[in-house]
Amino acid sequence: MVILRPARPTDAGTTGQILHQFSQDNDWMPDLHTLAETISFCGTMIDRGWVTVAEVDGRVEGFMARDGTEICSLYMSRRGRRRGIGPQLLAEAKSACDRLELKTFEANKGAQRFYRREGFVETARGDGSDNDENLPDVTYLWTKADKKEPSV
Repeated sequence: MVILRPARPTDAGTTGQILHQFSQDNDWMPDLHTLAETISFCGTMIDRGWVTVAEVDGRVEGFMARDGTEICSLYMSRRGRRRGIGPQLLAEAKSACDRLELKTFEANKGAQRFYRREGFVETARGDGSDNDENLPDVTYLWTKADKKEPSV
């Protein structure tokens, strides 16, 4: 069973490891930050109240950082992938917001398929000049369906 909860300061190490491992696992990602820097970055997002973690059997297996309507990060541990955790984290965000926006790297085809399955639509592409990695990116938007009855 997956338990979603607000991240605590003590989760910075685990979330940092998950994020750092993603960079290590993808050869298209430039190696810009040390593990310690990534943990510090995750700690900052946690301190800002942006992070929700997903626990399975008492272990953090994924996390999402959301600043208002912007999803800043959504990552799973190797063990947490393809277990339905990402959709659960997104569902929580969707229940709190009428719209969500995010960017993913153009090279991350798996993420693009995932977000399209989750109802996000592509709205823009960038050349990488606006991100630290200098990698082309894709912007996605999700909006809550209008469930009002049509006016007569």
